[in-house]
Amino acid sequence: MPVVILPDAPEPRDKWLTRQEADRLLGAAQRTEHLKRFIQLGLHTGSRTNAILSLTWDRIDLAAGVMMRRGYGESESKTKKTPPVRLGKRILDLLREWRAMDGAHGKYVVQWNGQKIKQIHRAFYRAAKEPGVRASPHTLRHTRATWVMQHGDVPPWEATGHLGMSLKT
Repeated sequence: MPVVILPDAPEPRDKWLTRQEADRLLGAAQRTEHLKRFIQLGLHTGSRTNAILSLTWDRIDLAAGVMMRRGYGESESKTKKTPPVRLGKRILDLLREWRAMDGAHGKYVVQWNGQKIKQIHRAFYRAAKEPGVRASPHTLRHTRATWVMQHGDVPPWEATGHLGMSLKT
């Protein structure tokens, strides 16, 4: 059997956005509704890309202010937790606005002409390039975690539960 030597594992990604970088990114996404929604949800919930892109309106309780990251009947992996999210006032207001825009017929929160978006990377990188923001869609998750911890009014164990991360992460 041949011996394969693998390269060392890369350093963990620790990039996160400042408020100014996030504002510039959102400014560049204003013309693209689905990208604007994706970025807002990422910044306000810290959800993974797939959780945001597969998010349907029936998994958001606007009255209770809770978003279910995992679809009904979907299993949760041991490493990628998908706990429900308590939504803040700002993202709830945006969600209500988007729901009114979509009407009763829209299924997905982040959608293109009513259809589910399979990938967001091209649109995201194009928007990030315009204002010179170095980020990936996953950077939104790091940003949310960093902002929650910087704010300081949430105990670390509560933040990890909210984000579906380990305390070490």
